[in-house]
Amino acid sequence: MANDEATRRAIDAVWRIEAPRLIAGLARVVRDVGLAEELAQDALVAALERWPETGVPDNPGAWLMQTAKNRGIDQLRQRKMATRKHAELGRDEDARTARRAEDLEAALEAHLDDDIGDDLLRLVFAACHPVLPTEARVALTLRLLGGLTTDEIARAFLVPEATVAQRIVRAKRALSDANVPFEVPRGDALAPRLASVLEVVYLVFNEGYSATAGDDWMRPALCEDALRLGRVLAELAPREAEVHGLVALMEIQASRAGARTAADGTPILLLEQNRARWDRVLIRRGLAALERALTLGGQPGPYVLQAAIASCHARAATAAETDWPRIVALYDLLLRATPSPIVALNRAVAVAMADGPAAGLALVDQIAGDKALAGYHLLPSVRGDLLFKLGRLREARAEFERAASMTRNERERALLLGRAAACATASGARRTAARSRTG
Repeated sequence: MANDEATRRAIDAVWRIEAPRLIAGLARVVRDVGLAEELAQDALVAALERWPETGVPDNPGAWLMQTAKNRGIDQLRQRKMATRKHAELGRDEDARTARRAEDLEAALEAHLDDDIGDDLLRLVFAACHPVLPTEARVALTLRLLGGLTTDEIARAFLVPEATVAQRIVRAKRALSDANVPFEVPRGDALAPRLASVLEVVYLVFNEGYSATAGDDWMRPALCEDALRLGRVLAELAPREAEVHGLVALMEIQASRAGARTAADGTPILLLEQNRARWDRVLIRRGLAALERALTLGGQPGPYVLQAAIASCHARAATAAETDWPRIVALYDLLLRATPSPIVALNRAVAVAMADGPAAGLALVDQIAGDKALAGYHLLPSVRGDLLFKLGRLREARAEFERAASMTRNERERALLLGRAAACATASGARRTAARSRTG
């Protein structure tokens, strides 16, 4: 039983890493993201059935791909046999279905042993095709390439889960109906789809950097996939400042990965991190990408501005040396470029660091009633931190507990409950000290 459980955990880990590549490779062959996802799920079921007995194969990704393609061929052959019988009775539509099944079968057989190559990038652009509304492009790509559940995507966008599920279903159908090619657009066709691709890539990175749910604080494989896609995009669009800005932002944020958790997996917040553990190579790459973006000129876009904010942290040898007034000024520009309550909340944190917690709390309270932040756990988390610094310990404890009840990430929940407990301890110490003075 213990071995079975260990194998299932291994399968889950493999699936998180391999599913996007698997779906991307299958989608290129069958030209249908819905069918590709279905075949990938069939391969997962086969792994759950076989690997507890045979063990996880040396190359699990290749095993899953081979199994998915074999399952696809089996399904298509069965479908072809059934539709051929109908075609013999003169049903033209069934005859066309049979011919399509034959074409797909031939494609699957021809690609049984091919290399995946840049299928992830092809799938990103297919999922971001103009035939889909922007929201559907982002949701579908996060589902297929990020491996996110509809719930995780909904939380990322602060919209109902049912809305996201509906977007994904409609997007798959629209891509199939439009027979969208699985290729990377070139020339003039690139620009219209670039903005939503950048949004998707960064949201995938963010899910890897701070996992929405689960037992892990980070999902490094998602960060690596997003970085790879971003670097390729930078080569495809060398004159696009926002592409380089996004790459710079991801490189700098990824540089902190080794310092973001303790040995036991406990999260370590930015200002408490050992900066000697930050990856200087990634920082240099990020700063170089930012410089490349700035030399292209023009009004800095959201990713360039966020990268500039990240660079302020990267350039500070210690937390105390951080140029908070500069960060506030950059947030002012970002808030004008992309007005949002989340940007306003981040700006309030920067103001608190530059001008004191009271100034920051006043700004937080101004946006606290925004409906878009109703389920956003970082709002009470930030309020709790500022209240703690102001010595309002009872209120701070309540905010940390509220934030803990809202997050889906177990590591983050433990961190927030720990901060709530620290408030209770500090409050008790304060009462003890007060009694000793009056006694």
